[in-house]
Amino acid sequence: MAHGCLPAPNPGQTFWQQEGNNEFSDYRSTEALPAHTDILVIGAGYAGTSTAYHLLAEGTKTSITILDARGVCSGATGRNGGHLRPDLYGHIPTYIDRAGLEAAAEVAEFEIAHVPALKKFVREQGIDCDFNLCRSIDVWCNEQAAQKAKAVYEQMTAYGLSYMEDVIFYSGKEAEGISGVKGAKAAASYTAASLWPYKFIIHLTKLILASGQVNLQTNTPATSIQPASQGGFMIETPRGNIHADKIIHANNAYVSGLLPEYAKNIIPCKGIACHIAVPDGAKAPLLNNSYINRTDDNNLSYLIGRSDGSIVVGGASAKFKPFRDQWYNNVDDSILIDAANDYYHDYMQKTYHGWEDSGAAISKIWSGVMGYSYDSHPHIGSVPNKLGQYVIAGFNGHGMPVIWLSTKGLAKMIAHDVPFEQSGIPRLFQSSQARIDRAQNGSEEDGDILGTGSFPATKQ
Repeated sequence: MAHGCLPAPNPGQTFWQQEGNNEFSDYRSTEALPAHTDILVIGAGYAGTSTAYHLLAEGTKTSITILDARGVCSGATGRNGGHLRPDLYGHIPTYIDRAGLEAAAEVAEFEIAHVPALKKFVREQGIDCDFNLCRSIDVWCNEQAAQKAKAVYEQMTAYGLSYMEDVIFYSGKEAEGISGVKGAKAAASYTAASLWPYKFIIHLTKLILASGQVNLQTNTPATSIQPASQGGFMIETPRGNIHADKIIHANNAYVSGLLPEYAKNIIPCKGIACHIAVPDGAKAPLLNNSYINRTDDNNLSYLIGRSDGSIVVGGASAKFKPFRDQWYNNVDDSILIDAANDYYHDYMQKTYHGWEDSGAAISKIWSGVMGYSYDSHPHIGSVPNKLGQYVIAGFNGHGMPVIWLSTKGLAKMIAHDVPFEQSGIPRLFQSSQARIDRAQNGSEEDGDILGTGSFPATKQ
């Protein structure tokens, strides 16, 4: 396995994981690995558990084994900011320039569909995960950035896209009054949601294990894959080997360890998030919305307000981006990022009206490892030139409004041999040799991770 492509053994604790012990942090359905499984899933996070769930929902009678190098939901999903927020402003205009309006709108509409889909699933299953339907407010405090955002809004509205009817844009003093953010020059509001992602995945894990078809093996990293003489694949682990007919690579930032062709396509990148609370007995304004805040110097933070009055906020990448060794191609989520550790001290007091005397302070801060792709699209579908292997990885810190319906489509492909074009997954998400080659042959600066995404436009 390639160096640095396994998770660090001792991740730092997050706010999401504080309530009780995770019964799946060291869980094995059977004492020994099964000798054979029909489908092997590598990764027990959002992508891996959701794919297993949807395979079962498709009525497959096959056996499924899930391996994880650590415990269930110990990676990016269990370390994120709790946002379930479609992206309408960040990348969609760029996707229009690269691939055309239809392909770009496909991505936006796919992300938007996750909000009602997950709301419905959480309600039907009775999942206690603090699901909250809300408005998400984009805020720009830099005048030039605010003008650009307004131009983007007008551009997107002019296209006649139906989903833009849900968006409201505010400028000038109105932006500050609506958002509550000091110095806001512009703001945009649309429907989104927030949730406790860790609780969601733990509940999902219980559902799939109750089927009797899923064998979960934590603390069992897959270290190599070889073609088996009897067909299928032999997967090596420190606890022995397991034979599988099909493999699903759902290990996000770490996918290149077993699929080296993705080494330049999906890069592990660290970020930070924290939980902010007010002292017992103190009061602060309740934030009913989720936020993306951009400061006057264009430093971005994402934030959700919780029903108990506390806040989960993360981002601040502009503060640590110059210190590349602290975040780029770095998988050690046991260590914080020095360059941004103090950024969220007094963040609420400095940012929001009414919080000045709240006493709000960080109660927990943590780092997490995300898988960033060269072109900002996840890689989903069949692994090129590796029949029987599938990939779902590279979510760019934006997996919550992408993974659920992607795994539903991937399960259809695997269970019923449905082609990607009929899976319901956006065309730009399909993993392909062309996308792999573009990253392998391009420079880091031409990709979206470090540079401006200036590689040639392509129709896929």
